Amino acid sequence: MEHYAIFFDIDGTIVPEDKSGIPDSTIEAIRLAKKNGHYTFINTGRTYSAVDPFIKDISFDGFVCGCGTNIYLHGKELMKQELGTEKSKQLVKDLLECNIDGILEGRKNIYYRKECLHPVVDMVKHSRDTFGNQLDFQKLWDDEDIIFDKMALWLVENSNFEAFHEKYKSEFEFIAREKDFYELVPTGFSKATGMDYVAQHLGIPNERTIAIGDSMNDISMLDHAGISIAMGNSHPYLLDKVSFVTTDIHDDGIYKALEHYHII
Repeated sequence: MEHYAIFFDIDGTIVPEDKSGIPDSTIEAIRLAKKNGHYTFINTGRTYSAVDPFIKDISFDGFVCGCGTNIYLHGKELMKQELGTEKSKQLVKDLLECNIDGILEGRKNIYYRKECLHPVVDMVKHSRDTFGNQLDFQKLWDDEDIIFDKMALWLVENSNFEAFHEKYKSEFEFIAREKDFYELVPTGFSKATGMDYVAQHLGIPNERTIAIGDSMNDISMLDHAGISIAMGNSHPYLLDKVSFVTTDIHDDGIYKALEHYHII
């Protein structure tokens, strides 16, 4: 049997948007894929610190995190791309001057302004984990050792986004998620580049890579994978751009997709 490397998005793909828990059929599908000799990976925009423990407990072969900026294989760090403390502090200085709010995402910690400007950021800052505990990897922008990989930025009424964008447009890809929300990833990194890095390390040709996702931020890996699968609950744009459309996440979508391609 030819072995495949399978890359799963998180939200809307293995974890329902209503946070009701990973379907049992999804967990079983991943277990069977591994049993059959295939490699299974999370491929997410989240940094490693923001991947929930219950996802890590599934025993994936690895994690492609932060849009390809940090990769783990079999519990060991395979690659990291950090901005460095000096660069991180300069970015914080410019964000403050431009009155932009955001979540600065590192592989070990996530950083917030002391006083949030945007209600979404404030909500996330005060969120708690599955067990009701305050998240202990949350720190503030003034942390002396701040270091991060990527950013999620929210604009408010008096944000000077134009100045910030002009200064950093060559260093980061600015991904517009909503009218006031941008995801910033270092230029040259994406879910697709992370997938490539893993496949090359494992000696798996691109035609034996499978990407499964549901949203617009999955486009790079879906476009690049040998086989691309969209969940039935996907953004409509994806449905005619992929190799196969499976059923909804609540209707055993992952299990049926892997069964369709004889992975399980």
